[in-house]
Amino acid sequence: MGVPVLRLLQSVGFLALLAGLPAGCANAPRALEGGDWNRHREGLAALEQWQLRGRVNVRYDNESHTPRILWRQQQRNYNIRLWGSFNAGNTLISGGPDGVSLESDGEVFTATTPENLILEQLGYELPVSRLEYWVRGLPAPAGDAELDFNDANQLRTLRQDGWSVQYDDPRRYGELNLPGAIELSRAADDIRLRFVGLRWIVGSPE
Repeated sequence: MGVPVLRLLQSVGFLALLAGLPAGCANAPRALEGGDWNRHREGLAALEQWQLRGRVNVRYDNESHTPRILWRQQQRNYNIRLWGSFNAGNTLISGGPDGVSLESDGEVFTATTPENLILEQLGYELPVSRLEYWVRGLPAPAGDAELDFNDANQLRTLRQDGWSVQYDDPRRYGELNLPGAIELSRAADDIRLRFVGLRWIVGSPE
């Protein structure tokens, strides 16, 4: 499907959903151990306010773009901003259980779900709502998931609904381990999303 990736990125504020996040220290210590997974999973699930900042590289249809991303989450409401060099291509996606809007280049588009918004504007489907969970290292509530762990008992790969999510560079924020890099891919569409240089703020920012 010949959807220009630049347009994809302008709505990839979805990525975040994709992806998409308020934020910790840029020098957060590396997480050396995963600890008890069930306890860690409960801590991640209880995290209702957070922020993520970094870059997201999107490869699709033989094109590649890497905008900056700032994702703020408060319970089920999110605010995702994507922009390029010198603030070019500034896109803002805001949403929650009651609907979602995308603002870019002075235009505003709305839909009942982020998936519908991306489908309407791009003609393509992406699991935006699941990213809220995947980006933290959690399986989405709906559907079965396959989890793989490394020797330190840290989540390495999550597979769900045809998507593969790989986690790298885990960092310690308080009692939680959060990823410094995430790669999502789906072979059926030959699409890859890679979040890099992620810095987190856990809880409400000062």
